[in-house]
Amino acid sequence: MEHVTSADGTTIAYERMGSGRPLVLVPGALCDRNALKPLALALANEFDVISYDRRGRGESGDSTPYAVEREVEDIAALLTALGGTAAVYGHSSGAGLTAIAASSGLPFTKVVLHEPPYGPDDADSSEDGGRVLELLREGRNQEAVQTFLLMTGMPMAAAVEIAGVPGTAELGPTLAYDFAVMDYGAPGGRLPTELLAKINQPTLVLAGTASPPFMVDAGYRVVKELRAAALIELADQNHVVPPEFLAPVLRTFLRGQDVSRR
Repeated sequence: MEHVTSADGTTIAYERMGSGRPLVLVPGALCDRNALKPLALALANEFDVISYDRRGRGESGDSTPYAVEREVEDIAALLTALGGTAAVYGHSSGAGLTAIAASSGLPFTKVVLHEPPYGPDDADSSEDGGRVLELLREGRNQEAVQTFLLMTGMPMAAAVEIAGVPGTAELGPTLAYDFAVMDYGAPGGRLPTELLAKINQPTLVLAGTASPPFMVDAGYRVVKELRAAALIELADQNHVVPPEFLAPVLRTFLRGQDVSRR
């Protein structure tokens, strides 16, 4: 376990494995560094991979009040630890954070956005999100997590089971951070078109054909706003993709090869 100090003094914990071209993995909601560790291990034979705890999670510190900009500074600190530049992969709301970081001018070499959960322009997630935040303020973390999972379309039985997994409720308060990330640049979780237009790096957008339709649709809408991007549909995959399936796709893109000829 290693640590960097972010610009506001917050300590960010990370694991570094492998050797080669640098790569940062950014996890999504209710996830710490362990969620993407299997992917990091699958890529470590070719890349110098960092898997980290976003602030407020795992062994990382936190500060108040929360601001999305502080999370961008956390990633900047990790880039410094890797020598100044790196490719970046973000999953789910972690992809939303990755898009914000890329649009801010951080020196990423390449960007991968895996199912950033932007909603349709005629939809507004703020009401459901408000209920989750209310439960968190009342200290009802497990209920908040369950409500959030139901928002994503997860069946009740699965939401109840996952919300009850030891350690999950403790991550509940960071859902407020993920809502702030997804609202950044466009309220209500809508597509932040102006923000996306600022991303200049070669970008790969990923969407699983078995994921909720709005996520696949979001992928296509994201690509239209980017300057240098391609979209790959991952056949028969849902929101969480096994590393043995995902890693070869990432290797192909990060090597600079044609992702359409995997």
